[in-house]
Amino acid sequence: MIKNQARSANPLLGIGLMLSAMALLPFLDVVAKHLGNMGMPVLQIVWARMMFGAILTLPFAWRAGGAKALIPSIPLYHLVRAAFLMAATGFFFWALKYQSIADTLAVFFVQPLIVTMLSPWALGEKVGPRRWAAVAVGFIGTLIIIRPGFATINPGMLMGLGAGCSLAIYMIMTRRISGRAHAMVTTFHTSLAGALIATALVPLDWTTPTATQWALFPLLAIIAAVGHYLIVRAYDFAEASLLAPLAYTEIIMATLLGWLFFNDFPDGWTFAGVGVLIASAIYISFRERANNIPPPTEFEQP
Repeated sequence: MIKNQARSANPLLGIGLMLSAMALLPFLDVVAKHLGNMGMPVLQIVWARMMFGAILTLPFAWRAGGAKALIPSIPLYHLVRAAFLMAATGFFFWALKYQSIADTLAVFFVQPLIVTMLSPWALGEKVGPRRWAAVAVGFIGTLIIIRPGFATINPGMLMGLGAGCSLAIYMIMTRRISGRAHAMVTTFHTSLAGALIATALVPLDWTTPTATQWALFPLLAIIAAVGHYLIVRAYDFAEASLLAPLAYTEIIMATLLGWLFFNDFPDGWTFAGVGVLIASAIYISFRERANNIPPPTEFEQP
């Protein structure tokens, strides 16, 4: 097992790195939404995300674990994990065709609630009544965002919900192999497996990219890689209980970028639902910390 770098106490630096990551990652969604608006099939955008992600992380994984670490010890497990990450990515990018980045991210925040619901069966973790209550409150927040029965349900909302559920299963599977390898090595394994799956499927819905689209493809991977590296480094300097709530500041940049690039802005009900969801998710995060449940070694976002 390759040990991660020891944590050095510097909470302010950790906070700064985490906030920087949350400010950067919504640009990934801007690029994906722009490609979708240009007529690029979602499957092809997912393929670009995985393929260029594998190419970009290869040298860093090699440096972290050497040549032997590049071959997964449990390849089928990584293929299944990658399939769920691809599903989450595909649902998320597909949702962006129907609604704003902020609205999609809002309903996507259901992910930590799903992880908490599944953890007793999948991970053997004990979930007490207070965490179950937080899950129930969180789902009320989700219903406020989606508002079933009060308005025509936007298909993008359902796809965003599908993205959150898919990523929750992916994170559960990540927790099961937590600590077996360096985070960068695990990230490469995921991108490689996803690239293999996507390469087999993408001929089914392939559109010849323009020069501009080819230039945007690697940008997806670059933004994701830098953003996730900042998150990993943040956890080297500060505790998970301090950093986890800061992940929800991403909605601020997502809202701003959606307004600047696409003239999209969430309504008041969405903000109210997001507030409820974030409050419940933060509470769950603190309860997990109190129960000594470690964060995953790999951090991903569609």
